[in-house]
Order: sequence, then structure tokens, then C-alpha cells
Amino acid sequence: MAKLSYVTIMSLDGYIGDGHYDWGGPMEGSMTLITNVMRPFGTYLYGRKNYETMSFWENPPNIEKMGSDDQEFGRVWQAAEKIVYSKTLKVVTSKKARIESNFEAQKIREMKTNLANDICIGGPTLAGQAIHAGLVDEVQLLIVPVTIGNSLPTIPVLPKDITLKLDLLEYQTFGKGWLYLRYRIQN
Repeated sequence: MAKLSYVTIMSLDGYIGDGHYDWGGPMEGSMTLITNVMRPFGTYLYGRKNYETMSFWENPPNIEKMGSDDQEFGRVWQAAEKIVYSKTLKVVTSKKARIESNFEAQKIREMKTNLANDICIGGPTLAGQAIHAGLVDEVQLLIVPVTIGNSLPTIPVLPKDITLKLDLLEYQTFGKGWLYLRYRIQN
């Protein structure tokens, strides 16, 4: 049975920028770690905004001038299937992507039962729906040592209207104060 993991970058005060990611730009060692975190996932579930941000990796301009860690992330991202949940997006620009207009918990349960590789969900709004439906098995956070809650349009990374009990499975420091935390959600 495949696991569903919510993987996200997060500011130290618990937010993600709503369309603004310059506060969380890659640090030394971050792309290698992120690639290793993302490698096991065979399918990525995205909302429209998250997909539009990540679709850069389908065909990055000047990829030959990027570092080998960025190039490897691009290959990992391109290899995964992507499902984009959107009522407004009409066309996807990635070869292995398709659009679903509605998030349906039962379809995700069936995917978890039928897929061989684990599933990643990105974006706090979509992940919040999955968390409320009891679908998320793990939360994986890449914490950037910066606070953004009062300076940018932001969205809380975790839903504010639910209590989650988490077991720490793994942690790692890297870059200049970045932290990777991997938790299992207790049932």
C-alpha cells in the first residue's frame, strides 16, 4: 500500500508564501536533499498554483548551465506522474500530468491501495483537504530559518482547525540553518 506524504517548504513561523518563494530559495545542499526526499514518489498531487510553480521543471531554460543537483531534481520531477486539482486550469504543460476538477478522497484511497510507489501531495490547501479526510500518512517539512508571517501574503502550512499528533521519524540539518523534519501522523 502506498503512503501519502505532505511535503512542503515552510518558514520558521509556519507559513508558505502565497505565490512568493524568494524567501525560501535553495541553499547549499538543499537541492540534493529535496531530490532525495522526492525520489521515492511515483505520483505528485498538486493544486493549480503549486503545479504552475513546479512545472518550471518540465523543461527548465538553460538546464545545461544549472548544477548537477538541479539537473537531477529536474529528472526526478519529470519522471513522476502529476495530478493537478483545479476547476480553472484547462491545459497542463507537462507530459505526465492530468487535471482533475474535484478532489475526491475515495479516489485517493484507491490510489494508495493500487499504486506501487508512494504519493506526494503539495500545497497547503490541497494537503489540508487530504489531512481532514485522514489520507495523509506523513508530513515532511523543509524549514527555512526565516519568518514571513507579517511581511508577505501567506498561507499556514498546516490546517489551523485540526489537531495532529505526530511521531518524529527523521531529521536533518543542512545549508545555513535549514531543517528537514519527517513525521508520521498518529491514527
